[in-house]
Amino acid sequence: MEDFVCPRCRTSKFQNPSMKMMVNVCGHGLCESCVDLLFLKGSGSCPECRIPLRRNNFRVQLFEDAGVEKEVDIRKRVLRDFNKKEEDFTSLQDYNDYLEEVETIIYNLTNDIDVLNTNKRIDQYKRDNKEQILKSKGKLGREEYELEELLELEKQREEERKKVIKIEEVEIKKKKIREKEALIDELMFSNADAKNIVDTFAQQAQQAKEEESKKVPQKVSQFSTGIQFGRQNQSTFLPVPTDDGPLYKYIPPEFPTDGPRPPNEIDVIEKNFLNHVRSETEQERAGGFKSNIACLRALQDAMMGLFHSKKSVVL
Repeated sequence: MEDFVCPRCRTSKFQNPSMKMMVNVCGHGLCESCVDLLFLKGSGSCPECRIPLRRNNFRVQLFEDAGVEKEVDIRKRVLRDFNKKEEDFTSLQDYNDYLEEVETIIYNLTNDIDVLNTNKRIDQYKRDNKEQILKSKGKLGREEYELEELLELEKQREEERKKVIKIEEVEIKKKKIREKEALIDELMFSNADAKNIVDTFAQQAQQAKEEESKKVPQKVSQFSTGIQFGRQNQSTFLPVPTDDGPLYKYIPPEFPTDGPRPPNEIDVIEKNFLNHVRSETEQERAGGFKSNIACLRALQDAMMGLFHSKKSVVL
């Protein structure tokens, strides 16, 4: 419950379910009301670690653990500058060393280990790799822009589809009103039997409904790559091979024995072999164990090697 309690006003989620917890760069959380009160004079500090804070750095806490929230924020901040890719290195070992260095920096900042030297290390890296950082940021910007274009295009298609559905719904409602008005006029001015008129209109409505259901196109899923998946592609599958030959008939294998035939399940029951075997419990029966199966297996194992004769092998 400590993660759901504001450290300043001690309000909990239990007392106020609509309470929003806000978190800053230091990783300590405050409720939204305390954040507003903290910055009434324009500046404020964290109630726990007393470091100076800014109002625009506060954001809604997404994770229950404030430590996780702090690590996510630090990771985003560090990876803005440490944005090299594998293709930027000459060998895989250099790339792995670079990733290990990044994780060490994130770990130190998250756990407040040698923060001063770690920040100096980050500043030195930013000065040494200024051009590379800007180039990678531009590359990421183009990829994000292309992704936003695809999302916007899919959003427009979804809105167009909703408009078409809405127009169809309006047309269906107008058609029902026209059919209802036609039925009322027919009942008012026709000399035929009212029951026959109602049945005729009901049959016409049912036929129209069946025809519309046949005309409804099958839904096809389309991804941003342009590939469509749906029932229309089922015709592209290979046909199932057909064989006009005779059906397969199972023939149980025969195992020749140099002696008498071992007992089967019927012999085990009729010849009272089970008198010397413990009956299964209810739990064992639920698991598929039966005493006659165990007895049969023991008898077959006992008789397996009695009449086995070693035959000479001619080379």
